[in-house]
Amino acid sequence: MTPVRKPFVSEDYAHGRRDGLRLALAILAAEEEKWAALLGESSSWKTNAIREVRHKTLQVAQRRVRTALGRLTPKSGDPIDPELATALEQAGL
Repeated sequence: MTPVRKPFVSEDYAHGRRDGLRLALAILAAEEEKWAALLGESSSWKTNAIREVRHKTLQVAQRRVRTALGRLTPKSGDPIDPELATALEQAGL
């Protein structure tokens, strides 16, 4: 039986992945802020309900992106990548 090998991930791929996650987090934060400001502002209950659903969906998406970023952080004892530390700080995490 042959041993299972982990796939090799190039540094360029890992860098692009982190960039993509940071971009997604920034977009989600901006959208969540927009919808938070609009909650309850409409005279239509249906519009307000839709806005609440969108706002909650964006919050869930942000949590998922944070989880993905968390999985990219090193385990305890290992130094954190400075690029990732800066991105997490900018995102307020």
